[in-house]
Amino acid sequence: MSMRMLIDARHPEETRVAVAKGNRIEEFDFESSEHKQLKGNIYLAKVTRVEPSLQAAFVDYGGNRHGFLAFSEIHPDYYQIPKADRDALLAEEAEHAAEEERLRAAEFEEEAEESDYTGEDAVDPDSEPNGDDAAEVGTGSARSPVDESAAEELRKKRQALRRRYKIQDVIQRRQVLLVQVVKEERGNKGAALTTYLSLAGRYCVLVPNTSHGGGISRKISNGADRKRLKSIISDLKLPSTMGLIVRTAGLQRTKTEIKRDFDYLARLWDEVRERTLASSAPALIYRDSDLIKRAIRDLYHREIEEVVVEGEEGYKAARGFMKLLMPSHVRRVKPYSDPTPIFQRYGVQDQLTAMYQPVVQLKSGGYLVINPTEALVSIDINSGRSTKEH
Repeated sequence: MSMRMLIDARHPEETRVAVAKGNRIEEFDFESSEHKQLKGNIYLAKVTRVEPSLQAAFVDYGGNRHGFLAFSEIHPDYYQIPKADRDALLAEEAEHAAEEERLRAAEFEEEAEESDYTGEDAVDPDSEPNGDDAAEVGTGSARSPVDESAAEELRKKRQALRRRYKIQDVIQRRQVLLVQVVKEERGNKGAALTTYLSLAGRYCVLVPNTSHGGGISRKISNGADRKRLKSIISDLKLPSTMGLIVRTAGLQRTKTEIKRDFDYLARLWDEVRERTLASSAPALIYRDSDLIKRAIRDLYHREIEEVVVEGEEGYKAARGFMKLLMPSHVRRVKPYSDPTPIFQRYGVQDQLTAMYQPVVQLKSGGYLVINPTEALVSIDINSGRSTKEH
């Protein structure tokens, strides 16, 4: 069944992107000129309030509401403590993280050996909890009790390091921090922030201030591929304060392609640092790419046979970015000029309309009623016309 990426950029007020397999929508995202995505943006922010009861800080980053910054998301570099104590804390954290990484690697090798013996995959690719490659470095699905207890013990040790301090002792009001948005504003709640930054490229994710943030995507389960990619990362000779994650898209890439992507991210990080030094809080330092660029960077893959774009400006942007990332795939980007709207033409508009309805009909005859609230999403399951026992 053919796969297409459909981009509706007819109106500058709103851009919509859908990845369709046949007539079925696999991925969908949209962006309006009124509400640009905040997630991924980096800001120079100022602490407005430290909340001991929450062990968190509220910071002014220039958004509609003050952002929420949990104590666990604050890098020790920002702690107002003597330099010797900070260096000791960072050294201990790096040591525990390295030990955890060793355990993780040994466990993955063990699983790979078992899979070679049984003829099964080491990791089920469908078991990935979310699609964000920045969070894909993790452990396998089957872990021995010994490994699990050792990893749990290491995690507790790392948490104990932080428990020596309370947020009110190490973070001060009006302190300036460089933060990144990890969760959008929703309802009356402000955006969730972190000081552990990440910059996403096509094949890699650069984590510039996390010494133990490197690794290989969990979806890459083949032992030989993992070893090859690890040797490529080690050849890049990253500074000790920086980490690099190879995304799933980097699996079949050569050393030159991964190095080119890393060099681009390193230049981007240098620009972020320079802009930070020249700015005063609150200020936007780096904006993540617009929807068309993000879609080609994150959603496009080799199985997608064509990228059909409605709207001249959108077509130019998509073609230009594809030429930058994958010059050999430029011919797959095609303009759409039919008077019928693109989503209507490919039969996905009705699915988009149904997606926003609170009632979901099931094949069994039953149905779901989905109602989002500020605190949670309630899902009511009704048997409806279903008369079977299960």
